Amino acid sequence: MGNTNSQTDLKNRRIIFFDGVCHLCNSFVDTVVSLDKSHVFQFAPFQGETAKALLNDQDRNSLETVIYFEAGIPYRKSSAVIKILTKLGGPYKLLNLGWIIPRFLRDAMYGFVAKNRYAWFGKEETCRIPTPEERSYLLP
Repeated sequence: MGNTNSQTDLKNRRIIFFDGVCHLCNSFVDTVVSLDKSHVFQFAPFQGETAKALLNDQDRNSLETVIYFEAGIPYRKSSAVIKILTKLGGPYKLLNLGWIIPRFLRDAMYGFVAKNRYAWFGKEETCRIPTPEERSYLLP
């Protein structure tokens, strides 16, 4: 991933960066994989090589947020969730209404859940091991 061609290729993908040891985050990944019939998304843990190649240190160490990377632009927190879910289409497109809620309110709610996610949902000792079906979605 160190060369320019692979970084350019990665920047053109739709990548969801997540905390690989968080149960809630892994459940979100499982849900998106099951709903992503068109294979629109790929996933990468903050702890992995793809995150090192594309994200700055601050973003890579922001384990309390999901980051959605599309066309070289990182979306964080509630904005990432809205972008991801609306890309799934169908009834999830209604979540575009979330944009009318001011970002500071959306992100405050997001932050409350994020700060409590380990207490509420638990934490793994290591990153998830993908199923054979999930391997095509996951980046290192």
